[in-house]
Amino acid sequence: MKKYKIFVINPGSTSTKLALYENATCLLSTNVFHDSSVLIKFPKINDQLMYRMMVIQKFIEDNHVDLTGVDAVVGRGGSCYAVESGIYEVSDQLLQDTREAKGGLYHVSMLGVQLARMVADEYGGRVFMMDPPIVDELCDEARLTGVSGIYRKAVSHALNEKACAKHHARVMHQDYDQVNYIVCHIDGGISITAHRHGRMIDGNDAGGGEGPFTPTRMGSMAVTDMLLYFKDKSPEDIRKLCYEAGGLSSYFHTSDADVIHRMVDEGDEKATLVWQAMIYQIVKYIGAMSTALKGQVDAILLTGGLLRFDDITNTIRKDCGWIAPVYAYPGEFEQDAMAQGALRVLRGEEQLKEYTGKPVWSGFDWD
Repeated sequence: MKKYKIFVINPGSTSTKLALYENATCLLSTNVFHDSSVLIKFPKINDQLMYRMMVIQKFIEDNHVDLTGVDAVVGRGGSCYAVESGIYEVSDQLLQDTREAKGGLYHVSMLGVQLARMVADEYGGRVFMMDPPIVDELCDEARLTGVSGIYRKAVSHALNEKACAKHHARVMHQDYDQVNYIVCHIDGGISITAHRHGRMIDGNDAGGGEGPFTPTRMGSMAVTDMLLYFKDKSPEDIRKLCYEAGGLSSYFHTSDADVIHRMVDEGDEKATLVWQAMIYQIVKYIGAMSTALKGQVDAILLTGGLLRFDDITNTIRKDCGWIAPVYAYPGEFEQDAMAQGALRVLRGEEQLKEYTGKPVWSGFDWD
């Protein structure tokens, strides 16, 4: 059996994750943390490109990695027009639309395909994107807002949530296309999605500031409060609170959850209340997704880096266990999912999706 070399690049709001695979076996990986106090110095996300590229170059140099002849470079995608779930070859059009955030998502995942192309330009290999945050499977009722012509976007940690759901279905000898799950990605960003028979029919707009506040994101606020707070601030100030300067970072001037949770362990009153409020908001959104599934929930799945703190899982089990059994998968499935997706394409086991340069959903007939 031919051995394929696959390099995976996964930029997140607080980290850059890199991994080198031979077929489905991970040979080497790293997870480099970036504090919000550093990232906030870059005026725009695209300005972080060379900073993140230096992280990749250091990983290659420190580990004496030879990427010559790499078969595929997979970048976490985002910010292009909304797409169907699947794996895509990165075209010039996809790259341009991502760089220009044509899909309306302003999130660091947009650097993934740009970095992947830069690596492939130097070492070779095909460039892929898989299940980016703008995978759109919303039901029609979930699209509308209370303002005519303004529609909610599908923005979630689709890559990890889809992979986690499919993994759990295999473990439980279930068919992902026949069950209903609530899947929660809990890390620098937090997304909580309702999966009905293999489709993510609803969820918070995790890239637009909707949902629980997180280590870096402000979460949902009343419009009247936002108008008052932002009356003397720029659109860029608003964007920063939505993706890197809000949430725990706003309270503590750091998004380092280890530092903040240490304060909780030491009995700091403010840190304890803020941390518990974050979990409280997660629980509320799980409840909302249970109603989106009409109470027919087979399991609640938790995944993401913040599950290294047991109090998060324990609180969700206590408060949401009456809805459905709660299962925890700490960490993430993202790197494995991207590598395995590329491997299936390289072996001819899965067809590539074509990026059309148009959103998978563009409005109702009456628009």
